[in-house]
Amino acid sequence: MTQTDADAKPDKEPKRRTGPVTFTKQVVGELRKVRWPTRKELVTYTIVVLVFVVIVLAYVSVLDFAFGEAVTWLYSNFGRPAGV
Repeated sequence: MTQTDADAKPDKEPKRRTGPVTFTKQVVGELRKVRWPTRKELVTYTIVVLVFVVIVLAYVSVLDFAFGEAVTWLYSNFGRPAGV
């Protein structure tokens, strides 16, 4: 005998929405559980992110320049019809 979804799930009442006051209390309660970074960790993470962004910026800039030069070279060598 197989069990269907209707048989497996007991009838539950739909979850009710909480009010704004209850929601705010729950948010504050969850934020108290958070382990906030120390000043030293925050500075370290910020430096790591900034260095990574600069590396990605340089990489994308080099690719942009290289592809731009390649397209310019292609159009200058092969873009003109013969006889014009």
